[in-house]
Amino acid sequence: MSSSSPGLSVAVDIGGTFTDVALVDHATGAKWRAKTPSVPADPSEAFLTGIRLALADAGREAPALTQVLHGTTVATNMILEDKGAKTALVTTRGFRHVLAIGRQDIPRSANLYTWVKPRRPVPPSRIVEVDERILAGGAVGTPLDEESVRAAARALAAMDVAAVAVCLIHAFANPAHERRTAEILAEALPGVAVTTSTDVLPEVREYERSLTTVLNATVMPGITTYVGRLEERLKSEGIAAPLLLMQSNGGVAGAEAIRKAPALTALSGPAAGVVGAAADAAACGISDIITVDIGGTSADICLIEDGRVGLTQKGSVGTWPLPLPMVDMVTIGAGGGSLAKVERSTLSVGPESAGAMPGPAAYGRGGTQPTVTDAHVVLGHLPARLLGGKMALDVEAARRAVAEHVAGPLGLDLTTAARGILAIADNHMVGAVRVVSVERGHDPRDFTLVPFGGAGPLHGCALAELLGISRVMIPTAPGVLCADGLLAADLKAEFSRTLPKAGAVEVGTAGSILAELKARAAAWFDAEGVADADRRTASVALLRYHGQGNELPIPWDATREAVEARFAERHKALYGFALTAPIELVTLRIEATGTAPEPTRNPLPEGGAPTATETVAVHFAGGARDVPVYDRATFGAGTSFDGPAIVSQFDTTTLVPPGWSGRVHASGAILLTKEPA
Repeated sequence: MSSSSPGLSVAVDIGGTFTDVALVDHATGAKWRAKTPSVPADPSEAFLTGIRLALADAGREAPALTQVLHGTTVATNMILEDKGAKTALVTTRGFRHVLAIGRQDIPRSANLYTWVKPRRPVPPSRIVEVDERILAGGAVGTPLDEESVRAAARALAAMDVAAVAVCLIHAFANPAHERRTAEILAEALPGVAVTTSTDVLPEVREYERSLTTVLNATVMPGITTYVGRLEERLKSEGIAAPLLLMQSNGGVAGAEAIRKAPALTALSGPAAGVVGAAADAAACGISDIITVDIGGTSADICLIEDGRVGLTQKGSVGTWPLPLPMVDMVTIGAGGGSLAKVERSTLSVGPESAGAMPGPAAYGRGGTQPTVTDAHVVLGHLPARLLGGKMALDVEAARRAVAEHVAGPLGLDLTTAARGILAIADNHMVGAVRVVSVERGHDPRDFTLVPFGGAGPLHGCALAELLGISRVMIPTAPGVLCADGLLAADLKAEFSRTLPKAGAVEVGTAGSILAELKARAAAWFDAEGVADADRRTASVALLRYHGQGNELPIPWDATREAVEARFAERHKALYGFALTAPIELVTLRIEATGTAPEPTRNPLPEGGAPTATETVAVHFAGGARDVPVYDRATFGAGTSFDGPAIVSQFDTTTLVPPGWSGRVHASGAILLTKEPA
């Protein structure tokens, strides 16, 4: 990760439909990109295929690579699809039913009148108790009975589990019992993955801590196997470069760290895209953006203010809370592959997707159900061939799918039905944008919309119009921006400790804890080989008012008064008020960052007026119009054009409706502006 040793880096982002690859020579700034269909049965196959394609395009050899970065949804999919390893939980005697009890909140949006509690990832029959007790302040109330741990190991062996999660009461205040329990279990259960809560989430709240540890254990065998397979494939290609994987917090970590805490990768793919969008916007001098990453299956929306990517510990994967630091975003089931269905004379779009196979009908892989992509094809928004001419679209199949399954059942003409599909998808995404903006006190009109992903630029201007946004930025390579974001990502890790007892802010006590956490961060920097000049640490305090159940992360300051003032200001900004109640310090955290080399950005040469490669008929709400199609590769800095227009490139297509105009920035990004009414 040292910025003093630039080389040849490759980044691979595996999505539900396509695998995207970006290859960069840090010395010259030259960049090459590739896109290949994902292989759900073996994601590592597309991983290697994509690397080969990018290297062939660059005319470089695999051994020349000095760094391999990867964003993956393997852990996410294992959790969502309940396909993790058979796991057991070891806990303190008397706390066997923590997972079953859970929290009192009920998702009323889906359960208006009744609710059946979802099945827990570990049933009570696979929860084993041991005799010990750490008190709230960290003192030992009951010494660990090691014989009870050995008895637990015998019970677990009889269950034939592949992974064990260890989560003992108050282990965050004193991890000694938990660590010793894990040692005994590892000795008694060779070949079984053992993980502890203090390795994953050493913080207060028993339910969330137990659940996170269980989910980490559940995906650990699968991720360990997957990472091992990747390393084997890299080795077989003669690649000795280190493998770094994207985490949910927007940073990368080494393979060993991910093997230990694979749950950290739960939202790694979307996080990489946000990092890439922020970097591209910064190159244009834009710091306030709303990103909309529209892929084949989902849309991920994030708000970035003052160039800072916000983190949250209130995220979730499916129905399970996962309070690990992750990029603060909202994900909905709306993508290019989202299926359009008519049931009881009502049209719905998503969240079910056609996925990579068979995909949209227009892809010619056997799909017959209409998707958002098929609606774009029907309306003329997409060129006849994609991926630089390598992939032909079956226009008739798209028209047939929309006609048979939407237009016919609703009694609509073909283009009206297609526009209806897009309108529903757009409104789903607008609702998610309002969650991260309006509901958090931000006016979306003060931000620039940055759409990316394979389908993002097709929807960008339509979403902006619905939100009242007048400027849209199209990144240089929107369809592979998640891969580009990996190249811009820093090495990151968090080290936290919950205080034995929440209470008033005491700078002396906090300073001692932060010093301990900084020492752990320094050891991590050493293990990851981060140069001294590239090391950054930030101190964060999680605070709340007395009586509240949730904390707010606040940058730590030198005095109690300054810390409390920051908290009150943040609380008022979020909720509209501040209280006179005492402020409590709950948790302290060190955010450690190994800064990545600054990417070399070669300015785009000046360009003139664009020349259309062809003219196509596009159906807008006001009727069909002949629209010029531009090849983005021919654009130069300063190139400008008016809508309606279609801009085609290797990884995506941008639709510029009437009333919008575009200008190419020197960084290569296209800035689209809405003409005043």
